[in-house]
Amino acid sequence: MTSAGKTLSCHGLAESLGLSASTVSESLERCKKAKLIDRDKKRVNVLALQEFLIHGIAYVFPVEAGRVGRGIPTNSSASPIKENITGSSEIYVWHYVKGTSRGQQIEPIYPTVPEAALRDDELYQLLVIVDALRIGHSREKSVAIEELTKRLNPKVGA
Repeated sequence: MTSAGKTLSCHGLAESLGLSASTVSESLERCKKAKLIDRDKKRVNVLALQEFLIHGIAYVFPVEAGRVGRGIPTNSSASPIKENITGSSEIYVWHYVKGTSRGQQIEPIYPTVPEAALRDDELYQLLVIVDALRIGHSREKSVAIEELTKRLNPKVGA
């Protein structure tokens, strides 16, 4: 799999995401069937991925805010969304016992997200963008679409 100029093996992806190699392999097969990646599972279909994230992620991974608790900030409480939103009083976090923030807890798209996000700031920012698309408030979603476009289509944002 090629990502941002890096070639990642199934085992490399599994290790960086805190998943089993079989989970990553099964996920890549689903992505291939959905045409989010090519047949060889080496290149991402950027336009299809962007369309799925903007229009589909909220339906596949709906958000229901839970109780207030400790965790890792996401949505408008974390970069890159928080720098572009003023006056947002809602704080959303992924439940994480070692987290330093308190807010409305939401389920991440996968249980290993908090640990993986703490290991990789670029991944963390992408997951924050995904959460802004999942939660669906218009200001956050608008910023998330801009940020996603910049990252997936760097020539467009230039």
